[in-house]
Amino acid sequence: MGFESKHKVDPSFSMSSMTDIVFLLLVFFMLTSSFITPSGLPVNLPSSKASVLEMQKISVTVTKDLDFFVNDKKISRNSLEGELRSKLIEGQGVVVLHIDESVPTRETAYVAGIATLLEAKVSLAVKPN
Repeated sequence: MGFESKHKVDPSFSMSSMTDIVFLLLVFFMLTSSFITPSGLPVNLPSSKASVLEMQKISVTVTKDLDFFVNDKKISRNSLEGELRSKLIEGQGVVVLHIDESVPTRETAYVAGIATLLEAKVSLAVKPN
């Protein structure tokens, strides 16, 4: 009696489908990583050992010449509160401060104080060490 099967299973495994999936994932992540770019004007940021990339809603930039920008729009120091008030929804929002390292600390405290008064979360942008 022959109990041998007529249908033999091929034990080899083809890696071509796996490489296709890995390639598609690689292309997907390369394309989506370029969409997340921090905005802000080019200023000389201070460095820090612990830096986290924060998804920002509102960017406030203070240059070394004490020029104020909100989302790349130049404004005066006196109109900063009104501009932030119009951009923020009450109690929600993140204000990311891009402040040149040569700017006096009182300007940083001034901008952070306005954002805190408007109940926004304040984050200071730094370059990684």
